[in-house]
Amino acid sequence: MAANLPRRRCLRHALSQNSVPEVQNVVPIERAVAARTLRGRSETYAEEVRSLLDATYAVMRRTGDLDPRVADIVAKSGLSNQAFYRHFRSKDELLLAVLDDGQRRLVSYLDARLARAQPGAPRVRAWIEGVLEQARNPDAAANTKPFIANSARLADRFPSESAGSREQVIAPLRVAVAEAGGDGQHDADAIYHLAMGRTGDAIARADLPSADEVDHLVEFALRGLGA
Repeated sequence: MAANLPRRRCLRHALSQNSVPEVQNVVPIERAVAARTLRGRSETYAEEVRSLLDATYAVMRRTGDLDPRVADIVAKSGLSNQAFYRHFRSKDELLLAVLDDGQRRLVSYLDARLARAQPGAPRVRAWIEGVLEQARNPDAAANTKPFIANSARLADRFPSESAGSREQVIAPLRVAVAEAGGDGQHDADAIYHLAMGRTGDAIARADLPSADEVDHLVEFALRGLGA
């Protein structure tokens, strides 16, 4: 038996030399599977939220109701009440999400317009014209009207979120105003209120601004900047 000991030691040594090395930074299988499950759930939840947002737009446009019922939204989305309250604690929270969705679309639209314009005054013009186009475009006006009616309530209930949505829209204007030699803070705020005020009034009263009126408003703003 003693004669076999060196051979056994050699065998153990060989096995240790040929063993699979430990690989660093490999995600354990249980975490990988859990992450895959969460990714799938996240995609499903994102689809649910998108369905609820689209349903809200559709219900408000179909009924003309500026304060739609949750039951109507859920029915239109094809989801359940459980799905609704999984993502939103109240109808106002949903309306805030729809408002933010609309603001993001507006920002994307304005960014595209400004990208085609030269820096400075031309971009200020492009921003104002883009905002007022929301009143001149029937589809955009129909989607925006409910939020004009509910803006004060939403701002009161969700002040920081409402302010964040507003800043998304005004941010490219601040840059354009500064490029035109104006005050990117105060001048941009004044132009924002001028353009948004006229847009909101036009949508609320179905008094769409003419091309001449839009041009007059733009020239008024540019004179204020000295541009």
